[in-house]
Amino acid sequence: MSIKKDKGQKEHAVSLGNDQLIRTIIDDAPNMMGYWGRDLRCRFANAAYSQWFRTPPEKIIGMRFQDLVSEELFELNEPHILGALAGEYQRFERTLNKADGSVGHIIGHYIPDVDADGMVRGFSIHANEVTVLKEIEAKLKLAARVFENTLDGVLITDTCGTILSVNPGFTEITGYTADEAVGQTPRILQSKQHDQPFYAAMWEEIEACGRWHGEIWNRRKDGELYLQRMTINMVPDDSGMPERYVSVFSDITALWRKDEHIKHLAFHDALTDLPNRTLLMDRIDQQLLHSKRDQTHFALMFLDLDGFKRVNDQLGHYVGDDLLKNVAKRLLALVRRSDTVARVGGDEFIFILNNPQGKDEITQVANRIVSSINEPVEILGDQLQIGVSIGIATYPAGGHTSVDLIRNADTAMYAAKSSGTNNIRFFSTD
Repeated sequence: MSIKKDKGQKEHAVSLGNDQLIRTIIDDAPNMMGYWGRDLRCRFANAAYSQWFRTPPEKIIGMRFQDLVSEELFELNEPHILGALAGEYQRFERTLNKADGSVGHIIGHYIPDVDADGMVRGFSIHANEVTVLKEIEAKLKLAARVFENTLDGVLITDTCGTILSVNPGFTEITGYTADEAVGQTPRILQSKQHDQPFYAAMWEEIEACGRWHGEIWNRRKDGELYLQRMTINMVPDDSGMPERYVSVFSDITALWRKDEHIKHLAFHDALTDLPNRTLLMDRIDQQLLHSKRDQTHFALMFLDLDGFKRVNDQLGHYVGDDLLKNVAKRLLALVRRSDTVARVGGDEFIFILNNPQGKDEITQVANRIVSSINEPVEILGDQLQIGVSIGIATYPAGGHTSVDLIRNADTAMYAAKSSGTNNIRFFSTD
């Protein structure tokens, strides 16, 4: 009898120990675990309940479900409670307000407890908190929406340069769909406008700094060149090694063209599109440098239209403007690649003849200018004819600076004009 008694005590002690171990495991679980009878009174609640409701589990036991939670929450959960009491497993997601005022997100499981006769005695509750996962999910969804809706193009590659993902902005800018781009490399966009050292310097900066920012010419699917402002970022893994490369870019071709147009307007006449005085002075200075270095010479012709004021006064400025445009076209037709023609005033033009073969060639070109401008032109139904007076200063005889050459050619032009129309005069110190 003594042996049986000792054995029974040991088995009882083991059983109590196992019960305590199970209770410890359940209480240490981060998820709420409980049991509710058909009368909706709590039969069991683990320690996690106190974190949500600030009520010790022992006080929750015996409490009605509707007394533990708010009326609003009970109404939300009631359909699942009824379902569980009807023997149906329930799974749902719910946002709860904790007792400390914070908000948590759970995935709830109501598991029916069915006896041998098929009667539901109650149900157990497992509520898994997934607040952190939901926050991560929300961030990922937000990132995905930004990725899909940003107007900039986004391109993601692996470390081998294979395209893994592109956004709709990429398709809008490049013309390549996601199906056409994924699996390819960014080389499908190469424009051949940059040499290998350019790309080598780009990747050296990415490897050294983890990013590169700059402007690059690329080519759309239809072959059109476009300028993009681009940032490439290296995305490291947990060890700091490159795992992905993310390129974000925008099409700035229109801005570039606008800037180029503004630059063009700064150095060109708005009416005739010929170089203006600013660009002319730079061209003359460059010509002086080349001529001094190469021991060559050039001629600067100062042109003033004869009879233009009468056209302006009698027929109006619109006709006068059209006439000036026509004169510009005629002068451009006489220009060689190394020559320059510019508009420097209302009806004043300057023609630079590079390295002419003596005074005879200069005179021949000047005569062709006179003949070209003398040809009649029809504007708005009116037949117009004007003349031109030309003063010529040559380098180095007619001046050693741009200011001297223009002033002396102007002086010669007035001498030609004082003698009538369609005259040509070379500047002379005499």
